[in-house]
Parts: sequence; C-alpha cells; structure tokens
Amino acid sequence: MLNAYTQHPDPNDPAQRVSFGTSGHRGTSTAGSFNEAHIAAIVQAVVDYRRDAGITGPLFLGRDTHALSLPAWETTLEVLVGNGVEVVIATDDEVLATPVISHAILRHNADEQAAPADGLIITPSHNPPEDGGIKYNPPHGGPAGAEITGWLEAQANRYLEALAKGQGEAAAIARLPLAEARRRVREQDLIGHYVATLGEVVDMAAIQASGLRLGADPMGGTALPIWQRVAEHYGLNLEVVNTRVDASFAFMPPDHDGKIRMDCSSPAAMANLLAIRERFDLAFGNDPDADRHGIVDAGGLMNPNHYLAVAIDYLLGHRPQWARELKIGKTLVSSSLIDRVVAEHERVLYEVPVGFKWFVDGLHQGWLAFGGEESAGASLLTRDGRAWSTDKDGIALCLLAAEIMAVTGQSPGERYAELTARHGAPHYRRIDSPCSAEQKAAFKQLTAESVGATTLAGDPIAQVMTQAPGNDAAIGGLKVTTANGWFAARPSGTEALYKLYAESLQGDAHLDALIADAQQLLDASL
Repeated sequence: MLNAYTQHPDPNDPAQRVSFGTSGHRGTSTAGSFNEAHIAAIVQAVVDYRRDAGITGPLFLGRDTHALSLPAWETTLEVLVGNGVEVVIATDDEVLATPVISHAILRHNADEQAAPADGLIITPSHNPPEDGGIKYNPPHGGPAGAEITGWLEAQANRYLEALAKGQGEAAAIARLPLAEARRRVREQDLIGHYVATLGEVVDMAAIQASGLRLGADPMGGTALPIWQRVAEHYGLNLEVVNTRVDASFAFMPPDHDGKIRMDCSSPAAMANLLAIRERFDLAFGNDPDADRHGIVDAGGLMNPNHYLAVAIDYLLGHRPQWARELKIGKTLVSSSLIDRVVAEHERVLYEVPVGFKWFVDGLHQGWLAFGGEESAGASLLTRDGRAWSTDKDGIALCLLAAEIMAVTGQSPGERYAELTARHGAPHYRRIDSPCSAEQKAAFKQLTAESVGATTLAGDPIAQVMTQAPGNDAAIGGLKVTTANGWFAARPSGTEALYKLYAESLQGDAHLDALIADAQQLLDASL
C-alpha cells in the first residue's frame, strides 16, 4: 500500500482523478485514487485558492493514524512550505484531530488584527485502514463548501494532468525537500489549548465533582492524546481503555460486513468497549480523526439519532445564556424525534441536506446553537453562545454526555426513555441499494410531481420535498413524509448505490411497510 503511494495515477480514468465528496478527497493508493500526485496537486490548488482569496495567515496542519496519512502529511508539508505558506503543526509531531484544527482556526481568527488562518486535515475518517483522505477547512473553521471544493477539484485535476504529461512537477508545483520543510514549520501545543478550554463548551466542573467512572476508546486514532490529557488536566476518573496505535488497526473487531472500519456508531466496531461497559458509568468511542462520537451506557451503544435528541433536549434546558432565537440544526435524514424535542422547547428547527457543511455558517456566525447529523457528528456553541468548533467534535459531544449524567443523575439512555414516553418511540433504518449512473442522474431530476403515489404504508402523503426546508438547498434526492413516518433517498457520491433512510412512529412492522412502499415508489420514479 505504501509502495503504491508513489505510483502515478491516470487522470484519464475518472476513478483516479481528484474528487471532493462531502468530506474532501478520499481513496486508496493501490487503486490509483490516493497517491502522492493527488496530494501534491490538491495542496498546490489549496495554495492557489489561498492566494486568490487573500488568506495570508498560518495554515494548521493535522493528520490521523491511517497508514497513508503520514506520507500524505509529508507531501502536504513539502508543498505548503515550498510555496512559502506558514504552517503550524502539533508539538512533537503529534497526530491532530479534526475538532482541534477547527478550534485552532477559530481561536486564531477571533483576533481581527490577525491575518486569516485555515487548515488541512489528512484523514479518511472512519474508513478502512487502506484508505487515505485529505480535507480543507477555510477560515470559518469548518468543511469547505461546494463552491470551494469544486474549484479545488478542477484546479487539482489540471495539475494532475500536467504531471501525467511529464511537463515537470517543478514547473507546476513548488516543493521543498522534507527535511528543509520540517525546519521551517512552527510547532504549537494545539491539543493542550483545546483541552484547557473545554470548560467553555462543557461543564467540566460538574463532571469533576460527580466522580463518574468514565471509559474512553480512541480506536487507535487522534483522540488518544486528547483523552489522556483530559484525564490528567481535569483529574477525572477516566480510563483510556485502548492506547494502541497500529496503522493496520489489527485490534479492531470487524464491522457488520466483515471489513475493518473504525465506526464508533457501529455496535460491531465498538464490540471491544461494549464488552467491558459494566466497569463504567459511561464510556465513549471516537473515530480516527475524533469528529464522531459513540456513547455507551448500561443499555449499550446509543443510536446516534437517539443521543442527538437527548443532547438537544438537555442543552435547551441547561444553557441559560443561549438566546431563545438561536436555531437547532439537523440533517433531514435525522430522527423526527428531534423535531418534537425542538418544538416542545418552542425553538426553531433548521433542517438541511446531508452534510455537516450546511451547519458551518450558522455555528460560525452564532445563530445556530447546535448542528447534528445522523452519522454521529455534531458541534455546538460555547456555554455563553460563541463559536467553539465549526466542524464535528466527537470529544465535546462525549463530554456533554458526561455532563448530562453528572447534572441530572440520569444516563443518556434513561433520558431517551423519558423522551420517547412523551413523544413516542421512532423506529429508524437505513438501507443501501444498487444504483446505476443513469439512476443517479435521475435522482437529481426528481420533483414533487415525480411521485405518483398518494399514500405511504397506508397513510396519506403529507409532503414531498426535493429541497431542505431550513435553507432551501437541493437534497439531491427526495424526502416523503406522512403523519406516522417518512423516508428519504439520495445517491451515494462515491459508490454505485443509493441510500434509503426511513423512520416509523408505529413500530417495526409499519417501518417494513414504509420501506417496501418507498422502494416501489423509487423504482417507478427513477
């Protein structure tokens, strides 16, 4: 895999070109989709974008523990410094999590006199060990939006094509030898600053006073040094249950499909922590770049949708400094229980398409109190209503679970049971189905009129959406709702399949009927 990193991809093969999805460019070196040429081209494109956008401050550079992350980080460093960019890395070459990078960007840019900073994170998130990834966070601190990533993708592919034609890397991409590049970077204790300021976003004093027995499994990723410092800095009764770092992630149990995947929302991938959960009042898991959270209590691993509802309910009752007009964000494939919780607190719901990027402006500008997505990613404002992290923050969301238990005396699972007693228990499922290129294109052409059916699982269809109600952005598919459930469908950006999300408020049998009708409806519409 590492030997393949230096192989040259074929830019004439669509599968080997630079392609930005919802979380940057991802691929595998052996498949010709994540190689040195990709990284050099992408980073030079980022340099070009910074120059055109007037971004002249430092660039915060982080990486996770995947095997491809270190060589990609080194290539990134060579190109950035070769272009005269001031680069800030963690002290002692420590791995660096996504939320730490976002937090660092925001703290730097809070000084209006400072030149604007941005960041790059080398990570494929929870993807298998053989994968690599790189994502760009502009000065707002969160994932770059489609306008930026589209420009970066096109520019990077131009460089990739020039390299393939043998026009000479030196003529197109500025680069310094690694040893020289390392001498010119600036080290900063970014993890230490992040840990020391966690009390701004979570009630760390309440967690300290509670004496809760806490466990944390970094799953071999960037959360390891963070949890170690959290335990030490705050004197918590917190055990880091797994301190192993292995680029093969050999200690991981297989996920539901037999693959190694560091998905902290998967019961299969979280089996190691679940096996010892009785040792703790509360335990946590994080993916390799620590932007996702997995919450384990006596009842087991919480469904991410369930925890989002619990977190929102708690925050709206325990953040007195938050203005009442602040909105609560959710992706449109997250549970409708969140809608009911937000309505119960008489707050405004902000429902957007899939992708955390839709929450960034609201968190950055301070009018969105919380943004959460169905895949266990979320962030929130500080306790006094300022931006904390405009990218997903798995550490803060785990510590929020500890705050909830410390303050209320109830586990997140117990709090969820109370919510369902008031609002009903939703039954939720996601199904991936094969999808041709023609069908993917057809998804983008769907309109409300494309749906010929008038009922879904026996209930009248109340609404058909192809654009999100919160920001009127295109879904890329559609969402159909009734009084007792809903489904949403959208094609995958990277695989030949579409994702069907469905939820019923009337039990599993009704959910089965809803999914069957949804699939029939889609077959007729595509």
